[in-house]
Amino acid sequence: MNSPHPESGLAGSVEGAAGAGGQAISASQYVTFEAGDEVFAVAMAPVQEIIRVPDVVRVPLSPPTLDGLANLRGKVLPIVSLRRALGFADRAADDASRAVVIDLGQPIGFVVDRVASVVGVDASKIEDVGSISGTVNAELLSGLIKDIGGHAMVMVLNFEKLIAQEFAQIAAIGRRSSEGHSPGTASTVQALDTSPDDDELQLVSFDVAGQEYAITIEDVQEIVQVPEQIIQVPHAQAHVLGVMTLRNRLLPLVALRRMFVLAEQDANEQSRIVVLGIGGASVGVVVDKVNEVLRVARRDVQAMPSLLAQDESMSDVSEICRLEAGKRLVSIICTTKLFRHSVIKEALNAVNDDSQSTAEDHAHEHSGEDGRRADDDEQVVVFRLGSEEFGVPIDSVQEIVRVPDLLTHVPKAPASVEGVINLRGTVLPVLDLRRRLGLAAIARNDGQRIVVFLIRGVRTGFIVDAVAEVLKVPRRAIEAAPQLSDEQSTLLARMANLEKQKRMLQLIDPAYLLAAGDLQHVAELAA
Repeated sequence: MNSPHPESGLAGSVEGAAGAGGQAISASQYVTFEAGDEVFAVAMAPVQEIIRVPDVVRVPLSPPTLDGLANLRGKVLPIVSLRRALGFADRAADDASRAVVIDLGQPIGFVVDRVASVVGVDASKIEDVGSISGTVNAELLSGLIKDIGGHAMVMVLNFEKLIAQEFAQIAAIGRRSSEGHSPGTASTVQALDTSPDDDELQLVSFDVAGQEYAITIEDVQEIVQVPEQIIQVPHAQAHVLGVMTLRNRLLPLVALRRMFVLAEQDANEQSRIVVLGIGGASVGVVVDKVNEVLRVARRDVQAMPSLLAQDESMSDVSEICRLEAGKRLVSIICTTKLFRHSVIKEALNAVNDDSQSTAEDHAHEHSGEDGRRADDDEQVVVFRLGSEEFGVPIDSVQEIVRVPDLLTHVPKAPASVEGVINLRGTVLPVLDLRRRLGLAAIARNDGQRIVVFLIRGVRTGFIVDAVAEVLKVPRRAIEAAPQLSDEQSTLLARMANLEKQKRMLQLIDPAYLLAAGDLQHVAELAA
């Protein structure tokens, strides 16, 4: 997503004239612009700047006039279609289109067809709007200017009323602030019960050359995509791919295919790096694809048979997990044993020799990368719905499983419920997150996953298009999302604005995933 930049010329003069809060400009200066077949004006005082129409992240549960959210120099900026807000036919932005950034308590960018000019208007030339009849609701106008800037008639838009009409939440920000409430925050109704039972293991499973392996989730720091550039380490063993930069630190990378003496395969869009940590050290292991986050009963886990344990290629595998009545075997890798492996040691030493001193290692052990404390990050599971990325706290996720070929549909179940599945002997109600967020449905496909939460005592699964990664997000990059509707301001109250990566993650509060009316019905299905 590209960060928008102010226009030169006209927009630059607008930004310079407006100054800080518009205090230095004359009250009679107006910016004129076109939308539809009409010409409008706005007093320049609330105009912060005029920018090219930026790329946006689309927000579910928001008013239909909202195109999405953009990144304006590190700040989240709502982008609104003025055409749709005024009831004109929609059209795609072109080279002449601009976003006029208006600040009336919170900056909002209004997309217009073309910005015309900045004009000076004598107060005596502004007429009342009572006599206006036409395509625009007169209640959204504050005046009428005749014979100005080469136009016979220019309507002065009242953006305060327009915002109040389209965004009741934004219009209420000032009132809430004056009452001592902090805008854009949402309190969790009830903490989600996410701690695994004593008789369960929580595992991240992945494939390497067609074989399924897993690592306990507490040893997984994050899961990221394979970068385009990997820095080679001279004279390293063949198993060491090199190092990558991960948030201002060097992370050594090891190919599990090579470690396990398996056939080579180039990285593709499904390949992932599972970042493992132990004792302050971190290493990334490259796997073919990440499958699921599993909760398995300890009774389904058994120690590696002694005969196999003596095999050097299996020395890092400590246990075998038997699922689906023994039809599915998952090899559990012991991270402690893995870090004792000579290849892992060499990878860590290569990074230390190349860029880090022992003193820096101790600092990282206590502070995390780039000098931050470990608790300065929030670990989130990132998933996709269409082209947009969403995140949930990793502690809220019970597990992530494949979508079965068949979901059992329940008669008279709420419309939001897709069906139920048998998850290790228990009934799991499954909802489509697209439908929950008011997005268009898509056909079932192999990339979809069910993310399982425990919401107020009810274990519930939500279908997502794809699970992308597990990511550590600096808390300083997390901010309150603009309040666009009552439901959005609770369910999607926060955003992670990763400006350097040109990404925005909409953070979901899982406590609000079940609407109040659905909770009882879903609980009955689960029972």
